[in-house]
Amino acid sequence: MKRSRFSEEQIIGILKEHQTGLSAKDLCRKHGISDATFYKWRSKYGGMDVSDARRLKTLEAENAKLKKMLAEQMMDVATLKRDARKKLLRPGSRRKAVDWAMKEKSDTQRRACSLAGIDPRVYRRKSKRPADTELRARMKERSYERRRFGYRRLHILLKREGWEVT
Repeated sequence: MKRSRFSEEQIIGILKEHQTGLSAKDLCRKHGISDATFYKWRSKYGGMDVSDARRLKTLEAENAKLKKMLAEQMMDVATLKRDARKKLLRPGSRRKAVDWAMKEKSDTQRRACSLAGIDPRVYRRKSKRPADTELRARMKERSYERRRFGYRRLHILLKREGWEVT
């Protein structure tokens, strides 16, 4: 936005000159402004003092900050609502959410981690746990066969089969 060459104090001074009786055309010619600018100033600053104008300027700046914060918050909510039916409880699911936010929404790693509620160090950490895919598959099979068995009984059955369960 183009910055005005007149300060609020000068604008209010020009408007007060108009209130004393000078015509709008004379004021515009004297100060080198257009009629439209004068009437725009009068609609914005009409009846104000210098302190009121300063207060208006600070309020406008604060309003702009709040609008920016609201827009960022709305983006964050939209990012988090992409898969609202799933809760991000485990670090693995949180890592996937961070990956998605970085890839699809082009968020920074720090911002994506804060949205997912995970520390960036946790995101970068690689698991040293072995992938027990066969054991897990067998565990699921046994649990479908014996629905009433709890994890302790399933553990005993798997040990009998020769699985090393820790």
